[in-house]
Amino acid sequence: MTCQDISFTSGDARCAGWFYPAGPDPRPAVVMAHGLAGIKEMRLDAYAERFAAAGYHVLIFDYRHFGASEGQPRQLLSIRRQHQDWAAAVAYTRSRPEVDPTRIVLWGSSLSGGHVLSIAAELSAAAVIAQVPHTHGPASVLALGPRQATRLTGHGLLDIARATVGAAPHYVPASGPPGSLALMTAPEAAGYLSLVPAGQAFDQRVAGRFALAIPLYSPARALRNLTMPTLVQVGSRDETTPPGPAIRAAGKNPRVTLSTHETGHFEPYSGELFEAFVTEQIDFLQHALA
Repeated sequence: MTCQDISFTSGDARCAGWFYPAGPDPRPAVVMAHGLAGIKEMRLDAYAERFAAAGYHVLIFDYRHFGASEGQPRQLLSIRRQHQDWAAAVAYTRSRPEVDPTRIVLWGSSLSGGHVLSIAAELSAAAVIAQVPHTHGPASVLALGPRQATRLTGHGLLDIARATVGAAPHYVPASGPPGSLALMTAPEAAGYLSLVPAGQAFDQRVAGRFALAIPLYSPARALRNLTMPTLVQVGSRDETTPPGPAIRAAGKNPRVTLSTHETGHFEPYSGELFEAFVTEQIDFLQHALA
């Protein structure tokens, strides 16, 4: 399916993206971005093609500092800046004449699944899809284990110290094998790099200061109060974003459709579980936007 290369300004830089048109008439649009250090080439196109085939425009973008987008230093993961990027992406999508500006859907997975829950009300989203979302900072830190959490805290403080004197960031890998120094080290984390297409350049480093932000970021609070139709899909075997907090928060909000799958964190991006997740997402949209 043909997509258009697009860009839009967010803060001090340009964000790069793809727009998938579904037709000339004003119709809903799904805005999408990836999780921790991910880029749009890591299977977001597979979801976009299915949404476009179902009649929805789709915009995918890379955050500032990552992928094809501008932003210095590289690989700087700021939750505040990524929220700003979402706002800029939605504003750009609303500005396109073929888009119905009142029917914007936010789609996020993993860390971006937490983002869409956090900002959906602010951006007046018509509906939200959060796939295996990060919802509770302390739970994610506990999943790391005390030794790993302590190591990452030290590296985060080192990165902050370098930033205060204007030095280049101190980086840690986004994923690694159990026992290694990385932000994701559960056995399932091997699935992260499998999402990168063959031949695609990919930098999985993250400025270490992000390790200090993880325990403070709990989008489950926002999930409890959302008023638009929201689909939350969790994996019962997810070792990266523990499903318990999402399940509890979703149960307190009648506007939330909770779907639990027998899966880990990275399996929904391909194969049979991709088919199950994306089919469920399209069915949800057909009812939520009817």
